[in-house]
Amino acid sequence: MKPPIRVTSQRDRVLRQRVELEGAEDLFVDVPEAFGGEGSAPDPHDYFDLSLGACKAITAQMYARRKEWPLEGVEVTVNRDEREERHGVYRLEVVMAFRGDLDDAQRARLEEISDKCPIHRLMTAATVEITTRQCD
Repeated sequence: MKPPIRVTSQRDRVLRQRVELEGAEDLFVDVPEAFGGEGSAPDPHDYFDLSLGACKAITAQMYARRKEWPLEGVEVTVNRDEREERHGVYRLEVVMAFRGDLDDAQRARLEEISDKCPIHRLMTAATVEITTRQCD
């Protein structure tokens, strides 16, 4: 089991949060000024979206490495459409570019494999149960 992620409000900030995560330094979360924050860090939606993009890139790289394909790098762009979020629909479009001397079949396979990344599956096929409680 991974160590917990701790999120702590910053006293000198309006809504800025400091994140303690094993292996990471200086992670912060804020919200845009339009929502009462300072816009000084990515907002929670940004982290949600970037986790998908990063997971897809890593999954493609791991697969290419295992197959010994000449993948030199992956570029991922995640486009967000939250216009219907209040109605239960949050759309993400992922655009991937695979760098290296790959043929069309390899590129198609890397895209297909990226759809099997753990975060993609979590976002689209899993039931997530959340329990919230207070501590002393």
